Amino acid sequence: MWDMKKLKMDWSEVAEQQLTELNELDEFRLKAYEISALYKEMMKKLRLFPAMLKSKWNGPYMVTQLFPHGAVELETKEGVRFKVNGQRIKMYLGHAESANEVNEAYHLDEV
Repeated sequence: MWDMKKLKMDWSEVAEQQLTELNELDEFRLKAYEISALYKEMMKKLRLFPAMLKSKWNGPYMVTQLFPHGAVELETKEGVRFKVNGQRIKMYLGHAESANEVNEAYHLDEV
């Protein structure tokens, strides 16, 4: 009470402000609960369908053509060709022995 007199606030104004703040906190809590429920639902789906996280590419592919803006055309062992974003591919060097040969050849080409 002495705080209200010091701040020159009316009792009804203080009660109204406290109710407003409590309502805002309650809305925030409900929104957080809804978001956590959505997150839990998404995690359930991921556990049910683990194949969604697996790669759809079963490797190695041969690069047949480079296009502007980073697009790359790849070819499978069966001869099927398709275009992909060049940032999604990784260099395949094969076995360790052949990787060293490729590495040495690459360094020789630079000199």
